[in-house]
Amino acid sequence: MPNRPVQVKHDENIAILSLNRPAARNCLNGEMLQLLLTTFASLKENAAVAGVLITGAGASFCAGADIDAMRTMTPFEAGRFSQLGQDVMFAIESLGKPVIAAVNGYALGGGFELALACDFIVASRSAVFAAPEIRLGIIPGFGGTQRLTRLVGKARAKELIFTGDRVEGEAALAMGLANRIYDDGALLEKAAALLKTICSRGMLSLKMAKEIIGAGADVDLKNACLMERDAFAICFATEDQKEGMTAFIEKRPAQFKGK
Repeated sequence: MPNRPVQVKHDENIAILSLNRPAARNCLNGEMLQLLLTTFASLKENAAVAGVLITGAGASFCAGADIDAMRTMTPFEAGRFSQLGQDVMFAIESLGKPVIAAVNGYALGGGFELALACDFIVASRSAVFAAPEIRLGIIPGFGGTQRLTRLVGKARAKELIFTGDRVEGEAALAMGLANRIYDDGALLEKAAALLKTICSRGMLSLKMAKEIIGAGADVDLKNACLMERDAFAICFATEDQKEGMTAFIEKRPAQFKGK
């Protein structure tokens, strides 16, 4: 279905999810958010999918939420829209599989928040990030005030949100918004290769690491380390741990089975 606003294709053991409203710079409306929610629920249950790459069709990753659809919302409607957006972001975080945002072009507003919900961001040199909501008389509503703060710190997050200023490719890398920068034409290929490498590791330990990093960010260091200790111990009840360590001793690639 070429006109479907969210498209998924499979490349070996990864799923490449494309936002597909290029004429509208892939802006998010209620239909897209609901479709993303059901898509991530399906990807979570699909055992053949080890990881997900999110990108945008055309020249933008996602230029934000659909302002035409938002401008006449009542406070009640705006609250429901915000909750739907937040539900999508939590669905990404709780997928139990690595999720990388491959940001090509604009990642603004809700699109920036979508990228922030991923495990990390890789970007093209022409990528542009911004939280411009303050210029519209509103604030980020899909979790951006919280995830951006956790990523770059309170002062830097306040600066970006208070000003609405844009951050481009190399500056995003220096600031810690993006983990890697690739040439525009190589972004998708490089991002897919990176995700495939990650997904060749032990999937149970990847899932465990993702959960512990996420949960530990919201508790004090001592309790977070206790969580890590218990998760570390649980890994030793898996076949993957035995295979990984045996393969290391035998100097061969590990053949993980996710068990």
